[in-house]
Amino acid sequence: MEKIKILNMTLQDYEQIENCLISDFDDFWTPSILKSELLTENKIYLVAKKENEILGFAGVMITEPEMEIMNIVTKKSERGNGIGTFLLNKILEIAKNNNIETIFLEVNEQNKIAKKMYKNAGFTECGIRPNYYHGTENACLMSKNVNNL
Repeated sequence: MEKIKILNMTLQDYEQIENCLISDFDDFWTPSILKSELLTENKIYLVAKKENEILGFAGVMITEPEMEIMNIVTKKSERGNGIGTFLLNKILEIAKNNNIETIFLEVNEQNKIAKKMYKNAGFTECGIRPNYYHGTENACLMSKNVNNL
């Protein structure tokens, strides 16, 4: 990913996307929830930046020896350019460096592109959470054993 850097998210990064979070990224969380997540001790948030523009971000929660991917989000105008995969690869690197054994996540069952990205990275489906998203859409639970990274 030429000229794209993955960095730890700062409060300045949050402030940059706060007003466009729902319109340019997704309506999964309100800005106040994202800020709360960013300030939580056992969570790591990353941004994918090209120059000063934030193209995507991701967050994980570490509860050793496990990690949960909280989200991987790409700016709507940048989807399909591999930014999500770039962020996921950085998460896998963080997991390896922190002796994580298993990574868990949930993804909307209808989000075929994200499910394919996770499956290509070695995640397997391990369950369903009925009506998890907006009370109507199922979440597909996925996991990956990190020992084979």
